[in-house]
Amino acid sequence: MREGLIIGDLEDPSVVYGVHGTAGLSQWKCLARRAGLHGSWEAVEWAWIPPGGISGEHVHTRTEEIYFILSGRGEMTLNGKRHPVGPGNLILTGLGTKHGLRNVGDEGLGWLVIEVLSPATAAVLRGSAPSDAPGTNETQRGGNDVTNAVVLNLRQTYEVNPRTVFTGPLRSIRLVDLKPGQRAELSAEGEEYTLFALRGSGEITSGEATVPLKYGVSVTLPLGTGMAVTAGEDGLEYFLASLEVPGGGAR
Repeated sequence: MREGLIIGDLEDPSVVYGVHGTAGLSQWKCLARRAGLHGSWEAVEWAWIPPGGISGEHVHTRTEEIYFILSGRGEMTLNGKRHPVGPGNLILTGLGTKHGLRNVGDEGLGWLVIEVLSPATAAVLRGSAPSDAPGTNETQRGGNDVTNAVVLNLRQTYEVNPRTVFTGPLRSIRLVDLKPGQRAELSAEGEEYTLFALRGSGEITSGEATVPLKYGVSVTLPLGTGMAVTAGEDGLEYFLASLEVPGGGAR
């Protein structure tokens, strides 16, 4: 069955107090979740904390997670080590990595989050592994000795292979910069995509549907869908991640 595109934006985010057990205010918006997708996504989200705000340290043992910093100046703690981060920084947190984020600047700190199920957790959800398989309980740390994590500058590399850190199906993470009027085609065959507009303007077309793009608009392509992305008169830059879907057809 051909699914529809999943469109999200930053309008009307939720206000959250005490994220990950830490006092203070934050904003949060879910842009896409596993429902309606075929791959091992958990969620695509946007988060924001004010100056002095903290997203408390925590550990994932069922999902692998990336943070992409959109605005502000922060300090990322990975297994007790602090790393300065700002716009363009990409943080990969593998299974078992203890991580947290603090806003150390004088403006809001915003970031994009992508969580992907570990292979063991995905197998449990498919019914092909026992429910007590390693990596299926986020609060249980035993049985998981993977603590890989890295901080990168995506604006220097423009493309990252997350498999150097992750064990799951996330295939690539990259920035795409289209010149005014330039067009790019995406077809979700064998993989699914999530896109987040960063700068400029443009539009996507899929069948008879047209969706305008501006900062903060997210588009996620389920398996079997496709779209064209066309930059507006001021160009268009977007973040793009792809996730392999085993048995999802030829690329």
